[in-house]
Amino acid sequence: MLVDETSPYYVVGAFDCAAGYVENRPKVQAAFRTGGGVAWGDQPGCVFCAIARFFRPGYEANIVEKWLPALDGVVEKLKAGARVADVGCGHGFSTLIMADAFPNSEFIGFDFHDASIEEARGHAKKHGAGDNVRFEVATAKDFPGKDYDLVTCFDALHDMGDPAGAARHIHQALKPGGAWMIVEPFAHDALEQNINPVGRLYYSASTLVCVPTSLNQEVGTALGAQAGEGRLREVAKSGGFRQFRRAAETPFNLILEARH
Repeated sequence: MLVDETSPYYVVGAFDCAAGYVENRPKVQAAFRTGGGVAWGDQPGCVFCAIARFFRPGYEANIVEKWLPALDGVVEKLKAGARVADVGCGHGFSTLIMADAFPNSEFIGFDFHDASIEEARGHAKKHGAGDNVRFEVATAKDFPGKDYDLVTCFDALHDMGDPAGAARHIHQALKPGGAWMIVEPFAHDALEQNINPVGRLYYSASTLVCVPTSLNQEVGTALGAQAGEGRLREVAKSGGFRQFRRAAETPFNLILEARH
């Protein structure tokens, strides 16, 4: 947990996050008094890299080996050549992991935060990413393209101001037979079931980053990092998705699959 950076349970990034949350506290307190939010771009600079660092070990251990294979027929499409949008990609670790594993497929990472996209492009260049991956600035409600085989959202849907609007746009952007993979912080549907070490971590993060970020955006739904499968199902179905299931899980994440 503290030494092996390749372990999926490596949590040093969580301590980096906590330091950023403390720095963010005065802005959040002021926003809560007025019912407003705090823009993602107004968070302390270290929060962005800390959050990416926290989630990266789990992504490296699970995306290719466990999560994508848990989706119906998706790996076969990726091996043959598919088009993928990674929405809310942040610093791009999830996008780069997939692009490296499936060189025949095209991957586009989208994020509404300009500085994060610049970081993603920097990571791609530093690590010698192939020409099958690129990063663009766009929101979850207006990213371009209508012919994707797969759309992914890694730990991002709950931060969006209008997740239902994002779901509608993703539904329209997918090809017939395409899939939407939603990776969210692990949560049960009932509050009392989330009073555990992981739940406490995510509720705290949600209060200091996720909820203020959503409240600063259009609609401001503020799902929070402990939305739970039932609430996420409602969001997907409001966007037009008829099929929805839990494909996999870890102590830190729910992996959900939605289809037309």
